Amino acid sequence: MDRIQHIIKKLPKPLRNKYLILFLLFILWIVFIDDYNLINQSKIKNTVDDLKIQKEFYIKEIKSDSTELYKLQNDPAEQERFAREKFLMKKENEDIFIIREKENE
Repeated sequence: MDRIQHIIKKLPKPLRNKYLILFLLFILWIVFIDDYNLINQSKIKNTVDDLKIQKEFYIKEIKSDSTELYKLQNDPAEQERFAREKFLMKKENEDIFIIREKENE
């Protein structure tokens, strides 16, 4: 017991303050040990930000796809254009030439 008291007396006075020690332990707990520590909170925040960006992207894609679907359902000229582009359909007595660019390796 004397040995422990001797070690405690050798410590600087601010480190002997029980409130300071408790505060430092609390900070250590919050930053590193707790399940929802500050490090995990920052990772979760970054994930949420990425998901918000993805959400905005998909909302824009849904709007553009909805307008394209509406045009395809209601406009015969648009249906013909889509069929020619996507399915390589053609009219009678018409030749189609497909030109593809060479892929660089």
